[in-house]
Amino acid sequence: MIIPVTVIIATLNEESRLAACLGALRNFDEVIVVDSGSTDRTAEIAREHGATLIDFRWNGQYPKKRQWCLDNLETRHEWIFFVDADEIVTAAVVGELSALKFGCAGYFVKGRYIWNGKPLNHGLKNNKLALINRRKFVFPVVNDLGLPGMGEMEGHYQPVLRYIYNNDGIGQLNAELDHDAAHSEDQWLARHKRYAQWEAGMNLRKAWPKDPVKWRQALKALFRRMPFRGEIAFLHTYIWKLGVLDGAGGLDFARKRAAYYRMIRSCSRQSRNTSYPKAS
Repeated sequence: MIIPVTVIIATLNEESRLAACLGALRNFDEVIVVDSGSTDRTAEIAREHGATLIDFRWNGQYPKKRQWCLDNLETRHEWIFFVDADEIVTAAVVGELSALKFGCAGYFVKGRYIWNGKPLNHGLKNNKLALINRRKFVFPVVNDLGLPGMGEMEGHYQPVLRYIYNNDGIGQLNAELDHDAAHSEDQWLARHKRYAQWEAGMNLRKAWPKDPVKWRQALKALFRRMPFRGEIAFLHTYIWKLGVLDGAGGLDFARKRAAYYRMIRSCSRQSRNTSYPKAS
């Protein structure tokens, strides 16, 4: 069965992971790769797999990349599935989408982490509002321009319903895709230092948009105010979410999550002594 959904993958130098990502998307009617000037084989791999390749160059202002796609791309379908190049849409997700009635405005999609080549069946799960009706959602403009670590992609926040669709429901897929988070130690550290700088700046500016789900928003707001977030993140992942059952991988992942929040705390201290230009 062909799924009447357009998959959009945002890329930059993803030759090592893109083929596996695209290979899992054969059941989708349309696949678009939006590439930011890759210098490796990303574009060639996209063409080899029959994806439509779109060139993107960010101008340093809003809209950022995903909203630019919603604003500018002509797609066969109103339903858009944003998939990252390091994600594999599993057969279980394909099966659930094949039977989905699309009765909500959008759907959260969970991701199971693949850590050092092995799946983590417990612990923290990624959960993003990645399957949306393009008419009904918008990625909010936030005050992050000029922050260290800021990039062309919308950050760690969700799209929100347009005002006229505020009463439409948001659903949750049960099946999980696989998120291959395998990076070298140096790659992981460099990437998360950038994320931590950006998050610290977002906290300082109080620039976070509201999550479209009220209980998620309440938990996020509470967590951002807590001291010792690294320690809390470790206990949440390793104990509360039973990451301990994933063995050495679960322990390493929980430690990395704790390290990330300690990075944010360190960056926050530095940010208090730095003035950044506000977004125009």
